[in-house]
Amino acid sequence: MSAYTRREFTKLALSGVAALSTTKALHAAEVPGRPNSKVAGVQIGLNVPYSFANPLMSGDDIIKNCVALGVSGLELRTQPVEAFLGRPEFDATKTKPQNAEALAAWRKTVSLDRVKDFRAKFESAGLLIEVVKVDGICTMSEGEIDYAFALAKALGGRAISTEISHKEEELKRVGSFADKHQFFVGYHGHSSTKPEHWEAAFALAKFNGANVDLGHFVAGNNTSPVPFITQYHERVTHVHVKDRKFKNGPAVPYGEGDTPNAEVLKLIRDKKWNIQATIEFEYKVPAGSDRMTELARAIKYCRDALA
Repeated sequence: MSAYTRREFTKLALSGVAALSTTKALHAAEVPGRPNSKVAGVQIGLNVPYSFANPLMSGDDIIKNCVALGVSGLELRTQPVEAFLGRPEFDATKTKPQNAEALAAWRKTVSLDRVKDFRAKFESAGLLIEVVKVDGICTMSEGEIDYAFALAKALGGRAISTEISHKEEELKRVGSFADKHQFFVGYHGHSSTKPEHWEAAFALAKFNGANVDLGHFVAGNNTSPVPFITQYHERVTHVHVKDRKFKNGPAVPYGEGDTPNAEVLKLIRDKKWNIQATIEFEYKVPAGSDRMTELARAIKYCRDALA
């Protein structure tokens, strides 16, 4: 996952929310009524609100967009959940460490009772929160890490995702909590991530897993991720479906790069692995289009590959 600034993230979001009618035209024939993006046994998912380019998007707006797209499986970041629970807002008069301390203090005292109300909204709309993205878990206090696992479980998730660390002590520490909770952590890899980085994590804890970003893997390793996924499929919580070119090439529209997305989707289907195929949208929206239309096309690409 590439890192957008808040300004870039919000700017990108402006292109996405206005195209629901166009999006519906692309998928309406496929998704009557409640959204259902489980195709041939494979759950097509969406990383939200990241793929909508708006980290401040509310849970209600996430639901609206996902229903419009007909996508029913989610990798959900914690920000909209914590906003719903009353997370303290960023205070520009304080330093970054001071804001982090305030958030950590809030997490120690917040009740998770209302999480069931947040989750119920999604489930009533036909949306399944399978993976919960927790930013910065490797550097959290022990109390915060326990909180993160409790939050993910309360949301109905089956795994946490977070950026991979290259520090053995951090992977071992988070892995000890994953083993204690018997709840997978899928470490997300970038183009700099090699198979041995995940293998090191696997050796440290039973519930240390991998979120294999197919595009980043191809761009950084200049080879297919299929052998790695095949060997370690029981450790793979979900894959990120995106297209990139070899040799650290850019993210491009689906089908235009070197990433074997269709092959991986069919492999998950044929092997009946419990691996969510999560679309993470990162390529530049083409002129004359918009984000929601491109997301609908991405979902259609996955549907067609599994047909």
